[in-house]
Amino acid sequence: MITDIIADDLSVVFCGINPGLSTAHHGFHFANSNNRFWKVIHQAGFTERLLKPEEEQHLLDTDCGITMLVERPTVEATELVRDELRDGAAALVAKIERYQPRALAVLGKQAFSKAFGISKVSWGRQVLKIGRTEVWVLPNPSGLNRARLEDLVASYRELYLCLKDVPI
Repeated sequence: MITDIIADDLSVVFCGINPGLSTAHHGFHFANSNNRFWKVIHQAGFTERLLKPEEEQHLLDTDCGITMLVERPTVEATELVRDELRDGAAALVAKIERYQPRALAVLGKQAFSKAFGISKVSWGRQVLKIGRTEVWVLPNPSGLNRARLEDLVASYRELYLCLKDVPI
């Protein structure tokens, strides 16, 4: 069972879509060796060093957390049905209302669109807010996403700089 890494008043909670089979097997978020999450958040500035998935609890020391939209593991997120994503969004909203991080970063445009019923989604900061929490949509760091590492890092870095109140 993969558990949330979350606490009150974090800077950001990263929200993956759902665990892949490798992640579910290892029991840590983003545990698949092809997933670039840990490398991306390090290079974007969120962590001082490259964390391993089994060190995920150290994210709390960096004012970051992790959750997921849907807990059911799949080979690909495209296997999830709309109702699972909608139910996941409702649970996510309740969780974010409870913990109130400065930002929620949902990792994937299509999943965000289906989960929240928003047809036109752009990358970055969204109009939607959950309480005082800003909502961002960032590219999924999965190895199945063909985005270049540099482009992923740039997207995450934009969020990092906004959270640090640094002009972009």
